[in-house]
Amino acid sequence: LSPARRNVAMVFQSYALCPHLSVAQNLAFGLRRSRPRRGLRRIQDGLAHYTAPWPRPLRVHSRREAAIQRRVPEVAAMLDLGQLLQRRPRELSGGQKQRVALGRAIAREPAVFLMDEPLSNLDAKLRGETRVAIAGLQKTLGTTTIYVTHDQVEAMTMGHRIAVLHQGELQQVGTPRQLYNQPVNLFVAQFIGYPPMNLLPATPTPTGLLLDAQALPLSERLRATVAQCSCPVATVGIRAEALRVGAPLHQASTPDGLAATVVAIEALGHEQLLGCRLAPGQQLAQVRASANLPVRLGDHLTLTPDPDAWRLFDHQGKALP
Repeated sequence: LSPARRNVAMVFQSYALCPHLSVAQNLAFGLRRSRPRRGLRRIQDGLAHYTAPWPRPLRVHSRREAAIQRRVPEVAAMLDLGQLLQRRPRELSGGQKQRVALGRAIAREPAVFLMDEPLSNLDAKLRGETRVAIAGLQKTLGTTTIYVTHDQVEAMTMGHRIAVLHQGELQQVGTPRQLYNQPVNLFVAQFIGYPPMNLLPATPTPTGLLLDAQALPLSERLRATVAQCSCPVATVGIRAEALRVGAPLHQASTPDGLAATVVAIEALGHEQLLGCRLAPGQQLAQVRASANLPVRLGDHLTLTPDPDAWRLFDHQGKALP
């Protein structure tokens, strides 16, 4: 099929609204693309008081225009644009313009929506509000939506399935939870999630993994995976929430914990992110901690990892099963 016949509605970063048309006219723009020729419309206007049955083309156009007049208020109500239908684009805010562009696509009732970074021009507050609105509309309409974005927050909060691409190559396809917990390579591990997955160099041994000279606590499942690993050097990954902050320590590790020094603190209100240097190799790891944890720069802590939360990658950066 040619692009014009694929029944795909597109929304882009650029609103592409007609500046001389009102909101209502912009919403109806796509619906009127196949309107009758101008001469045929003049004939219809001249027959406004004609009592006999209209010729068939005129009857079809009349029904189509009536359907458009019904459809525009329906779409405006979905997007809370009812009070703005007579305004011009220059009288709208950025968020309102984006909703009009979205409504123009919805009005067509397409088979597929294609959205290419539609929220890039909005500030953080409007992005959050519009993100929720788009997700709710997709659920209500039930229309397949392909959403292209560089913002992983948009992808994780809106997508049922996510395809991660890097330099034109497909890296992984899966649910948000699969991409977060089971990245297939180092790129996905570092790209998905904030903060990114902590990645540490480790040495496989017959009995487990060594981080510098210390054995890492592993579950039985992960021990079996490491035992089958033939690579001399590996990378282990663990999420910030899988490192539990233990009691203060004096520069020494324990069999189940890693000694760390706090070098950065990001206070986020409900929690804080701790940047920690692990002894003795001085690798940097980020840890989620309670906002009530009394911690200061330079404090020495014990980080206890979840033994089943490690993700293992070989020397080529591919995840081990």
